[in-house]
Amino acid sequence: MSGAPRLLADVGGTNARFALSIDGTIRAAAILTCNQYPHFEQAVRVYLDLHSAQYGRPREAAFAVAAPIVGDAVAMTNHTWHFSVAALRAQLNLQRLIVLNDFTALAMALRYLPADELQQIGGGKPTPAAPIALVGAGTGLGVSGLIPSGAYWIPLQGEGGHVTLGASDAREAAVLQVLRPRFDHISAERLISGPGLVLLYEALCAIDRVPPSTLQPADVTERGLSGSDAQCREALDLFCAMFGTVAGNLALTLGAHGGVYIGGGIVPRLGAFFANSRFRQRFEAKGRYANYLASVPVYAIQSALPAFIGLTHAFEDPGPRIESRG
Repeated sequence: MSGAPRLLADVGGTNARFALSIDGTIRAAAILTCNQYPHFEQAVRVYLDLHSAQYGRPREAAFAVAAPIVGDAVAMTNHTWHFSVAALRAQLNLQRLIVLNDFTALAMALRYLPADELQQIGGGKPTPAAPIALVGAGTGLGVSGLIPSGAYWIPLQGEGGHVTLGASDAREAAVLQVLRPRFDHISAERLISGPGLVLLYEALCAIDRVPPSTLQPADVTERGLSGSDAQCREALDLFCAMFGTVAGNLALTLGAHGGVYIGGGIVPRLGAFFANSRFRQRFEAKGRYANYLASVPVYAIQSALPAFIGLTHAFEDPGPRIESRG
């Protein structure tokens, strides 16, 4: 093998995905369940022990983490893992470690995704050299974007998933009213996420005076798609509608005529249900600015491991990150 391997990791609240980049090619992709390891370093070592004999020990690494990246200390929002970037680099005997927000990494991948791995949901053609928006639901709700700047595209790092979520109709207002005693702040992530699907289901059961079952997000999705449970079905409908409102807000904020991309693990599982849902109608439902949004294309990302594409570019491309060298 001509090039030394670089270690990549895409770390979410449920799963940590690892791979090696060798001469720009992704090899040895693997998924580890976060809850099986008390510390992130342990998960990294397990992966390296499995693959280092074949590919060699990496000396550089780039990690995308579902957390605010504002300094050396990184603490995940929806998991207990936390670490120091400098200490982790030393513990893993790396010469260089780059840590960036997971959706910043995904934003860096957007311009390189194959067209056949994107499902367009309404709108027209993207405007060249216009800002691009990114939002995606999984264990949490990630938000980013790409801003053109001369020869470069600058990925954004922010926490837009935690903006306050509002109601667009009476049914949504009733759901929020049920949940307000439980949460002092109802963010977009609180409902547009895997755990949010369960909260939507439970709130609808309370409104409809139906005893709720103890369900996981996958259960709500399965029962909703099959139509076997009315509250699960409506939970999926509200999820898509609210998602459309938040995505439209983001498109307006960034002026995203370069397109809005949807990442995360939930939307691909919803498939045709999402494409035919109220998402697009609510995306454009902005009063005087409905026509402004009507032409903006939305793309649901179908790629299996898209963040790795962005991480391979993180070693050379500029963008917000914390970096440690030794």
